[in-house]
Amino acid sequence: MQLGMIGLGRMGGNIVRRLLRDGHTAVVFDQNPEAVAALVEAGAVGASSLEDLVSKLEVPRAAWVMLPAGAITEQAVQTLSGLMQAGDCVIDGGNSFYGDDVRRGLALKEKGLHYVDVGTSGGVWGLERGYCMMIGGDTETVDRLDPIFKTLAPGVGDIPKTPNREGRDSRAEQGYIHAGPTGAGHFVKMVHNGIEYGLMQAYAEGFDILRHANAQELPAERRFDLNMGDIAEVWRRGSVVSSWLLDLTAQALAGDEQLTDFSGYVEDSGEGRWTINAAVEEGVPATVLSAALYRRFRSREHASYADKLLSAMRKGFGGHQEPKG
Repeated sequence: MQLGMIGLGRMGGNIVRRLLRDGHTAVVFDQNPEAVAALVEAGAVGASSLEDLVSKLEVPRAAWVMLPAGAITEQAVQTLSGLMQAGDCVIDGGNSFYGDDVRRGLALKEKGLHYVDVGTSGGVWGLERGYCMMIGGDTETVDRLDPIFKTLAPGVGDIPKTPNREGRDSRAEQGYIHAGPTGAGHFVKMVHNGIEYGLMQAYAEGFDILRHANAQELPAERRFDLNMGDIAEVWRRGSVVSSWLLDLTAQALAGDEQLTDFSGYVEDSGEGRWTINAAVEEGVPATVLSAALYRRFRSREHASYADKLLSAMRKGFGGHQEPKG
């Protein structure tokens, strides 16, 4: 199946590579000509502009926007909507606010265009591991694009089957779901990222407690000089708190237990704030997720070991670099 890809950064480029590897075709565009050239060398068709990209896509067209949420994505979607024809589809795979998806979907529908929002998780590891996807859009369009999603998804792998799922949508076991109408995909991904904040904060605080177990304020007989890397490693193996985030923590600590390459300045990309806003609107208590978000704000004033570990995990799964001071 053919797909147009706009944005060839940390995830967009690898999405294209995974599609090409499975026999799909792609037309690619990025403001950086070198990024386009690298994908052309891998087998994609390069485009010099959005107009050029649309002209090289087969009808019905499908163009995936993989750009930072906000004005850049908004401009790309608006430009594509003016270039494409009835029956074509615009896909937003970035971390957009779901309310923007609902608005864009209605606007494109008036032009006879389809709009699909894809909450995409997988970070810099997606090329090999696959991407967990939460998809919003009309059923007919999502089903038409299924070959794309199936290739990008991780697949069943070696994860044991969940009991009592007989008769349910098998796509969930493959690592992707049609969550609902336009906006539902990014809504689910938003809450996913809010939970991620909480999980990361729990690990960070736990290891901070372990690291300070030898504090001078403690009685000598209760001081422990603990090995952070070994603790992370043993918890990965059979522990109830094992996870991919813990795997990344173990990798970071194995490289440098003091985390000297990290300042502890922890950004938030928006989804945590949106999740808390949704909780307020729905009247749902979200004490852990709220605290995790506020701790990221606090990290920008004074960084602790916990903050450094948060930065290490963000770099591990998403390639996020700390801002330069």
